[in-house]
Amino acid sequence: MRALPSLVSLRAFEAAARRESFKLAAAELGVTPTAISHQIRGLETELGLRLFTRKAREVALTPQGLALYLDLRVAFDSMAEAVDRARRPSERKQAATLSATVAFTSRALAPRAESFRGQNPGWDLRLHASDRPANLRAGEADAAIRCGVGQYSGQVATPLFTDRYAPVCSPRLDIRRPKHLAGATLIHREWGPHANGPRLPSWRRWADERGSKSFDPEVGTVVADEESAIRAAVAGQGVALASLSLVASELASGALVQPFGPVLDGLQYDFVHPLGAEDRPAVAALKDWVVAEFAAEPCSLPRG
Repeated sequence: MRALPSLVSLRAFEAAARRESFKLAAAELGVTPTAISHQIRGLETELGLRLFTRKAREVALTPQGLALYLDLRVAFDSMAEAVDRARRPSERKQAATLSATVAFTSRALAPRAESFRGQNPGWDLRLHASDRPANLRAGEADAAIRCGVGQYSGQVATPLFTDRYAPVCSPRLDIRRPKHLAGATLIHREWGPHANGPRLPSWRRWADERGSKSFDPEVGTVVADEESAIRAAVAGQGVALASLSLVASELASGALVQPFGPVLDGLQYDFVHPLGAEDRPAVAALKDWVVAEFAAEPCSLPRG
């Protein structure tokens, strides 16, 4: 059994976060603004988090609220699509499944999903979010976006862009100069098979390029994935060496700041599909869409 808060409160929060207004969320859901406020208060109490800052005539997401909203948006979109398919069993569409990491799916693919449908009428896009590479030959997905060195046995890789990494942190930490890293917690992430690659964006590599010896780049907190590293930084738990493409929204909102450089070139993002699958309709549709969305954007900054 899943230990989840009330779906009513989650729905109220998602609508209020998307609309940036309790009043507009209430109109959308057919309830009163007071009811929306009550549901969100209850959710905050249950989670032990403050999700909104409240002012006289406006509300704004806290960093924790933004992180929750990004995940809920993907979940509610998936539920809406499932309900829509159930209502129209006789109108089954063709489906194309694209796999990527959890962070890339929620932050870069989900906000762009509607453009796939516009470009491919009659097709559904299914996003497979996992930090474990999908087995494309076994049919877990039609294609994938992968981050690595561009070499995938038995698969064809189309280069998209090289990611860029820099130190980011909550402005609450007041980190302004590299020397301040000596008193801060460094957030490291596990990289799996790429852990020893020379292009790996690690704190050791960053310190070497900066020429800095004022802090120890090997100590700190280690998290399992990129999404966890970003959330920890937003929560003020330390300084992360993060993908600038994946934290674009937080940098724009002020939830995170990039206090200084250098900026490191990281691993390469590729569109990957099984050898010989390029003529499959699903693969062709996904490739055309992904290349149009990302190849022309060196930093792949999420839109919206």
